[in-house]
Amino acid sequence: MHRYRLPSLGMQVMVAMALGLALGLAARSWGDAVPWLQPSLETIGSSFIQLLKALVPPLVVTAIIASIADLGQVRNGARLAARTLMWFAITAAASVTIGLVVATIIQPGHHSSVAAAAAAPTTTGGWFDFLKGLIPSNFLGLSASTTTTDGAAKTSLSFNVLQLVVISIAVGIAAVRAGEAGRAFTDFVRSGLAIVRVVLGWVLRLVPLGTVGLFGNAVAKYGWDTLASLGTFAAAVYIGLGLVLFGLYPLLLLAKGLSPRRFFAEVWPAIQVGFVSRSSIGTLPVTEERTISLGVPRSYAAFAVPLGATTKMDGCASIYPAVAALFVAQYYGLDLGPAQYLLIGLVSVLGSAATAGVTGATVMLTLTLSTLGLPLEGAGLLLAIDPIIDMGRTAVNVAGQALVPYLVAKEEGLLDEGEAEPDGALVRA
Repeated sequence: MHRYRLPSLGMQVMVAMALGLALGLAARSWGDAVPWLQPSLETIGSSFIQLLKALVPPLVVTAIIASIADLGQVRNGARLAARTLMWFAITAAASVTIGLVVATIIQPGHHSSVAAAAAAPTTTGGWFDFLKGLIPSNFLGLSASTTTTDGAAKTSLSFNVLQLVVISIAVGIAAVRAGEAGRAFTDFVRSGLAIVRVVLGWVLRLVPLGTVGLFGNAVAKYGWDTLASLGTFAAAVYIGLGLVLFGLYPLLLLAKGLSPRRFFAEVWPAIQVGFVSRSSIGTLPVTEERTISLGVPRSYAAFAVPLGATTKMDGCASIYPAVAALFVAQYYGLDLGPAQYLLIGLVSVLGSAATAGVTGATVMLTLTLSTLGLPLEGAGLLLAIDPIIDMGRTAVNVAGQALVPYLVAKEEGLLDEGEAEPDGALVRA
């Protein structure tokens, strides 16, 4: 019997996106004839994301503690962490600059037909909220939220991933400082990490199926009609995202002697999953595995990628707030000078972590608008097309979260520059 090898993961996801597009268009056009199609796509996509998110807490905790233990045995562990944060800031500053230039040239606020009536978002960002969010409310990083639907209150629990990162780093450092007494604990954590990765491999086999559901549901639910009134703004955002993803990132790779072709070949499946899922946290397991496949040591990637998934967001926290802030100022006829431009850049570089655990970039946008003194109602003007914009933002976020560990590993001489692992390694992990 002949064994047939499946196409690469990237090709599988491409085919799945094409199938999702076809099914989404069918559900949107013939919804009355096939009323079950759109709910089925939504169920498939949400179930896949739910599986991925269920693995995020054990993966983040075990991976970071194990990586801290491993980095504790390396002389340049603190240097690695410092250079990772430095590159987070450098790429964020470059990205926000690109966003400001694009919005200044295109001036989307002067070319919009959106209705002027808009309400301020109910969820807004603040510096104190971000700082308080760093402090764990409990040892598990759990947070509760209550929603009311048809008069019935429903309470749900969720993990604050940024708090999980803080807890895991503290526990990892404590285990290293405990010396011999902490070794049994770190060995136990490494065993737990190995088990989590096996389960993760099973879930990642479902990536193409999840892509069909996620992309198909997005097309069926939102379509492209909502782009009509804000088409110039959407174009400005996607131009900025494209310049960062296909301009800035390749230039940085070339400057370090790395191949952009290899980077995109390995990371493209994670970028695709980020695009259709609109969740950096949900894509985290895929991003980490694809970063490791680039030759980044697993111990370092397990530390840098989860940190990036909560604080490194070039799409949501740099490009988007820059373009959106200028859109709001232009729309309301307000002039911004060099000082305001500099302030937008400063907020983007320092406030990226304020978007941690939040779907979309409303928190970061309101943080930027309030810092500049611009009307928060301007954010309400953009909510109609936020899901469509969020797809591109998240794709760039994910690419940046893989890029920085790749650059740092190269700088520190840690990169395995041999042949890339085949896509099958993703599901064998």
